[in-house]
Amino acid sequence: MLNLKNIKYTYSNSTKSALNDVSLEISKHQKTAILGHNGSGKSTLFLIADGLIKPQSGTLYLHGKPLTDDRSTLRHWRRNIGLAFQDPDRQLVAATVAEDVSYGLCNLQLSENEIARQLDRTLTEFELQDLANTPIHHLSLGQKRRVALAGVMAVEPELLLLDEPTAYLDRSQLQTFRRNLDRLSESGTTLVVATHNLDFAYDWADRILVLHQGRLVLDGTPDTVFTRSREMPHLNLGMPQLWEIWKTLCPSDESPSPRNLDELKQRL
Repeated sequence: MLNLKNIKYTYSNSTKSALNDVSLEISKHQKTAILGHNGSGKSTLFLIADGLIKPQSGTLYLHGKPLTDDRSTLRHWRRNIGLAFQDPDRQLVAATVAEDVSYGLCNLQLSENEIARQLDRTLTEFELQDLANTPIHHLSLGQKRRVALAGVMAVEPELLLLDEPTAYLDRSQLQTFRRNLDRLSESGTTLVVATHNLDFAYDWADRILVLHQGRLVLDGTPDTVFTRSREMPHLNLGMPQLWEIWKTLCPSDESPSPRNLDELKQRL
């Protein structure tokens, strides 16, 4: 689906590469988590993948077609790839929830009836109907993130990139977010999440990528990646809590640990 080949990028105020010869392919319908400490290149990768910044070298492909500076190509690219920033205030641009969620729809030259239909569908899917006329500045952080995600998904992109969406969410907000992700995945949206939350990544993802100092250093299933536990300290990463608990309870068991509490209960 999305293919990045030999991507390199260095910010103008730095001599250190933010991304250094990164190549990867995101497959359709796959749930991918990207891990890495601060400065590893996760956010830069998303900005490049969304077409917001241009790599100094390397090529991006969407369904085999390269990203170019042509306006129609960029429009098609951004129509099919959505990006939700870590800080929702960076992309909330309207006064109320309904106005913000419909902002992208209004730029697609749709009829008023179609905009209204899509808006109603999206507000319902993200449980925002009761907040439709609420001013953005009255919302909590969790609500703002839900609105930002709804605004991106209103235009129905094929691929959704989420930058640190679980940061600062309490347990209840995280559960709501997981339900939204599951619903999007079931509807056919391909999801890529950059996160520091190892427990979330281990439980949720089909595939985990690890970035370190601008390079892609690990790529595999959650079990495959975390089996290489000795490498994690060198990458400034830890291990999922359930993995640590399982290895404490069953130190002689060399199989991967349970990925969630339900699996843990079944295996104890």
